[in-house]
Amino acid sequence: MDQLPITEVLPQLQQALAASQVIVEAPPGAGKSTWLPLWLLQQPAITGRIIMLEPRRLAARSIAQYLAAQLGEKPGETVGYRMRGESRCGRQTRLEVVTEGVLTRMLQTDPELDGVSLLIFDEFHERSLQADLALAFALECQALRDDLKIMVMSATLDGLELSALLPEAELVVSQGRSFPVDLEYHPRNQHSALEESLGRAVLDALHREPGSLLAFLPGEREIHRAADWLKGRLSDEVELRPLYGRLELAEQQAAIAPAPDGRRKVVLATNVAETSLTIEGIRMVVDAGLERRARFDPETGLTQLQSRLIGQASATQRAGRAGRMQPGTCIRLWSREQQERLAPRRPAEIEQSDLAGFVLECAAWGAEPEQLPLLTTPPAPLLAAARAQLEALALLSGNQLTALGRRVWQLGCEPWLGQLLLTALAWQQQGHDGALADGAWLLALLEEGRTGDAPLSGQLLAAKGRLRASARRWFERVKQPVAEPSGTFVGPLLANARPGWVGQLRQGQRYSLAGGQSADLPEGSPLTGKGMLAVAALGRNGRGVFVQAAEPVSQEQLQRFVPERFSELEHLEWDDNASRVRAERHWCFGSLVLRRTPLDSVSPAQKAQCLLQEVQKRGWPALPLDEKAQQIWLRMKLAGQKLADKGFAECDEACWLAEAAHWLTPHLHGLGRWSELARLDWGAILLSRLDWPQRQLLDTLLPGYLELATGTKAAIRYREEQDPVLPVKLQEMFGQPGSPLLAEGRVPLLLELLSPARRPLQLTRDLAAFWAGSYQDVKKEMRGRYPKHPWPDDPANTAPTRHTKKYMKH
Repeated sequence: MDQLPITEVLPQLQQALAASQVIVEAPPGAGKSTWLPLWLLQQPAITGRIIMLEPRRLAARSIAQYLAAQLGEKPGETVGYRMRGESRCGRQTRLEVVTEGVLTRMLQTDPELDGVSLLIFDEFHERSLQADLALAFALECQALRDDLKIMVMSATLDGLELSALLPEAELVVSQGRSFPVDLEYHPRNQHSALEESLGRAVLDALHREPGSLLAFLPGEREIHRAADWLKGRLSDEVELRPLYGRLELAEQQAAIAPAPDGRRKVVLATNVAETSLTIEGIRMVVDAGLERRARFDPETGLTQLQSRLIGQASATQRAGRAGRMQPGTCIRLWSREQQERLAPRRPAEIEQSDLAGFVLECAAWGAEPEQLPLLTTPPAPLLAAARAQLEALALLSGNQLTALGRRVWQLGCEPWLGQLLLTALAWQQQGHDGALADGAWLLALLEEGRTGDAPLSGQLLAAKGRLRASARRWFERVKQPVAEPSGTFVGPLLANARPGWVGQLRQGQRYSLAGGQSADLPEGSPLTGKGMLAVAALGRNGRGVFVQAAEPVSQEQLQRFVPERFSELEHLEWDDNASRVRAERHWCFGSLVLRRTPLDSVSPAQKAQCLLQEVQKRGWPALPLDEKAQQIWLRMKLAGQKLADKGFAECDEACWLAEAAHWLTPHLHGLGRWSELARLDWGAILLSRLDWPQRQLLDTLLPGYLELATGTKAAIRYREEQDPVLPVKLQEMFGQPGSPLLAEGRVPLLLELLSPARRPLQLTRDLAAFWAGSYQDVKKEMRGRYPKHPWPDDPANTAPTRHTKKYMKH
């Protein structure tokens, strides 16, 4: 043990312990988890207990057992461990290895951590949500105690920026110890199943190299598939061992233990084996390059487990497992080019998790998340979704815990599950025998995470054997005797705890959910055809949201047990078939309409509001503007573009519609049919948005017509994104040296010169050039066709007229 790399930096570590904060960077195999804690117990600077946080249960238990064995003891003496549901600590314990939720609760219970001298945060690079939160609490605890020391240990500091959070911390770097690892890149065939590609790589490695092998897969399902593929293909000397977090303790220990003499071992593991654990005899690694990550969508409330590419830091950690004890080989099932494109690190959980439990912990601590010293600021959408969820469950009011919220927090489980259990207790106390039993057993089933697609009540009853210990723990937490479940209350309890996920059959396999979403049942689901479902878990695939776990529930049960979730409201909506407002009274559970009845009387204001919504839905082009109103709109729009300095605002159809409640609603009073819109004076409605001086200025600078020298009022035709047009008889423009301009010369007027029969002859923006040029050709052609009308040789210097030659002589 004296040869472990961490021993080389002991003098620096000893000096660093004079500081209140220490950062230790040491790669796997350096001894930071398996040797350093025992050395710290012997240091004079550490007089009280040491609490060491491990992010994984498997690692916490294994490390505690290993450290205790180094002292010739069993866990619970000098070294112990503590995790939810399991504890091996005694009065003499000085070093406790704990999991994340346990440390958070210790800090909440005793914010000064009386008797604790040192907090160690191991494997901090994994960036779990609870580790971030516990470190924030610990830093605030340290502000109350000058003698409390904090040590943050990480295999790598790349991207962590710990110096920003701990600016005064002493940094100690150990180079670690590792043997050379040959990296081989064997990109897998994307058309082949993952288990086959990985299995063939495993067989090839075993054939070429001696020793045992560790294969990394994203999750439990893939591990079982790979195991099934390998069975029958491995030689008799090779043992096949799975390794993942939910595995039974004995099987976990068998996976970690060295292979018996003369035998080899293949361990199929998730990233639980990436750091902390040392698996004896491993000299080959086959890495699928994937990991399972939970990602929360604040808009839908869904947490989805997704298989994603690992980061470069994880790839390095995994490869290093092959060189912990001797030179080794790592086979990566991706290309060198893909390796270069991998993200530097995995995202922190705080950046993509459901933060409801996190916000509940902060409220119990008495601080808002934004006030805490966190390495990563929680995203605002995730915080908003968490607060909304807690308020909907009546656990949070503002930033304060409610009485129910404090009781749920004391249970130490997910907030909605804690609310479910306490609701079951309340129903039991109100005389609904069996409610608590169903709640406790249901909580045990849901926490286990092994639900199928059958009704949850049936799954619960079928799994009583394996759930009994977990269910007993929940009975103990609420100080009630253990009772057997019946399944009767499963649906109502879920509906109360997950009201937004109560589903109503729409058609086929699709359900509308009370929160406004929709979800499908998988094909062949035993729940097919059930009118209403209380959903416990939703998932998402390429086709959309689907129901993962649910229980049938009836309207009668909902009315009886969750009446506060119902509402009755007057509903007006647009009937596309009748093109009018339809008014109904709706009896609802969330957004689900369970009963509709017609409304006999509807106020004019309600009709106007519904019609307004339909106008906004259809958009500006659907408005029945007549030609006069359309011209007014185009003039106002051009004024906004050319005359902003005169006080005219830009006119945008989308913006006007967004503000229609202000300028249009008064004119819709009492209307309820689309056809009635055509009777409105749209021109006057549009002009109503201008004050009187602006209207006068609009008529002056961008008039609807131009009064000619002949007395004719020629209408100007305004156009979208083009210059306005003035259709005018050619003879009425005689004597005009040039084309007229609008808006103080800012807008040219396109002249459409007409024949005496008002047929187009010429379009021009330059009247002077027309008189001097193409007019002569027009005159030659038109003089024979219209001999009664004047066609002078010098039109620019001829008096304009709207009459024939005969009339002009008189």
